[in-house]
Formats: sequence, structure tokens, C-alpha cells
Amino acid sequence: MPWVYILKCSDGSYYVGSTFDLDVWLAEHQLGLAKGYTHSRRPVELVYSDEFDSVEEAFYCERQIKGWRREKKEALIRGDYEALPELSRTSKQRTASG
Repeated sequence: MPWVYILKCSDGSYYVGSTFDLDVWLAEHQLGLAKGYTHSRRPVELVYSDEFDSVEEAFYCERQIKGWRREKKEALIRGDYEALPELSRTSKQRTASG
């Protein structure tokens, strides 16, 4: 099954990705086999994951989360789902007024 995940990198940043095999892909990030963003930011810690029924759903969710501000990602990681709509409104208000 496809997964969406968030890794917390050693520099405190977050990396959002998707995969079919979460355990293998996490190990590849940790070992530096996944070239790219996390390679120079190891070790990484899995802080969120969610399983999906289809690749399309997982990919859509990944793209959506990647566009979120840090505060919204952290609410998701905490499981504070009630805060997500408010954080979306706050973002839209800042864009409109800024």
C-alpha cells in the first residue's frame, strides 16, 4: 500500500515524501542511499505517516502537505486535526493582506 510520510531532519527541517514500502524507504533515507534533500541532513526521524488506498491519493496528499507552512505540518504531526482549517485560513488571510 502507498504511504505518505514526514521526516524530521537533523537540522530541524521537514521532508515530505511518499512510497510503497515505508520501512525500506526510511532505511534508505537513514543510510544516505536516498540522494537529495535528506542526504546531508541525517539522521532523520519518522514523525508522521499515513497509509492510502491508491497511489493517486497518496501522491495528492504528499503534494498538498509539501505546500503547507511549518505550523500546519506540525499540527498534522501532533494529530491536531482541528487546527488544520484555522491554519489554512490564517495562511490565506496573510496572502490576501500581504
